Amino acid sequence: MNAQQISKELTTFIEKSPSMFHAISTIASELEEAGFTYLKEGAAWNVEKGGNYYTTRNGSSIIAFKIGKDLSDYHFQMSAAHSDSPTYKVKTIPELKGPGEYLKLNVEAYGGMIDSSWFDRPLSIAGRVLVREGNKIESKLLYIDKDILIIPNMCIHFNREVNNGVAYNRQVDLCPLFSTGELKQGDFDKMVASELGIDVSQILGKDLFLVNRQAPVVWGYKDEFVSCPKLDDLQCAFVSLKGFLNANNDAAVNVYCCFDNEEVGSNTKQGAMSTFLYDTLQRINLNLGKTAEEYYQAVAKSFLVSCDNAHAVHPNHPEKNDAMNAPYMNKGIVLKESANQKYTTDAFSRALFTAICNDANVPVQTFANRSDVLGGSTLGNLSNTQVSVHAVDFGLAQLAMHSSYETAGVLDTVYAIQSLTAFFNTNVQIDEAKGITL
Repeated sequence: MNAQQISKELTTFIEKSPSMFHAISTIASELEEAGFTYLKEGAAWNVEKGGNYYTTRNGSSIIAFKIGKDLSDYHFQMSAAHSDSPTYKVKTIPELKGPGEYLKLNVEAYGGMIDSSWFDRPLSIAGRVLVREGNKIESKLLYIDKDILIIPNMCIHFNREVNNGVAYNRQVDLCPLFSTGELKQGDFDKMVASELGIDVSQILGKDLFLVNRQAPVVWGYKDEFVSCPKLDDLQCAFVSLKGFLNANNDAAVNVYCCFDNEEVGSNTKQGAMSTFLYDTLQRINLNLGKTAEEYYQAVAKSFLVSCDNAHAVHPNHPEKNDAMNAPYMNKGIVLKESANQKYTTDAFSRALFTAICNDANVPVQTFANRSDVLGGSTLGNLSNTQVSVHAVDFGLAQLAMHSSYETAGVLDTVYAIQSLTAFFNTNVQIDEAKGITL
């Protein structure tokens, strides 16, 4: 597997996914190309052994599944990543009048981003627009493929303390510049309507977000690194999709999930804490003619790989990581653990996934926070509130997480695909928490 080619595929995937809605559309297109059948949540399902299917919720979350041909060991082998990344959402009434004839956009933070990383970069907008056409209201994807905004820094001459640290006010400092006079109040929606080929009166709702348009790049004298927006978490969405599509497991049901809203807590109808996964597994079970008892038995034997990137050791601040449980870029996949259970990894799940990686010759690293630092949470422990299974938290080491432009290692994308392909190919047989057969 060529690391440079895989990096190109990764960055192309990310460029096609400027919003969570576009990410799910991109994933759905790849599934369609691979022969998967789309199942609407609001319609009757008809699934069969040996079939490949997918469903979506809100246009921003997706679950795909491959049903084994014999299901001789009926259970679910699952991965979960997320489609969203920290950015700024455009408010419903978007324009702010500035001094003179300046026109700015009124935005608010979505997730916990590094504010300073959004200054002085070419920006655009992407997301969905709800449009009325006669007696119907339809959702349309929008991405303006043009540099149309910038958030300008204050020059150092007016802010002599800028290099001593600045606390940015998001209502004041993070408003993108939209026009110096060519555009007027109301022209934002006119622009949106023009891009969609509709009348502005047809726009009834918008979920639009800022997009960093700085181009992805593979860099380093030996081409070791990849940098681009949204590596957290589209890199994991990409590698888990590749692993899922590469593999077959006729004894079980393989499941790929990509949820929205992880960056704001997952507590939405389409987030990891929603019933989306539970509802999907229940419908698979019913369509296969299985009983409720068989469902509970299957879940007890199931396993989830929660895929969300990890913090690489920073070259200038190694003291921020734990002294021993500290991952590096290009040194292998990362299993994340936390004594307070913010991550799902425990000895049982670590042993299972490490064994699979060992058999696939994929190097494994460990991440744990310093004991005096409170870490964040991710998908696994949140989805477990609805579907409780053994799970491991998995990621790829990266720098500048939640920056508008992040950095990772090119080899780790390859390692991740190899490990997840091996996971989905392996019929994992779990005997409660007593033992595992691979």
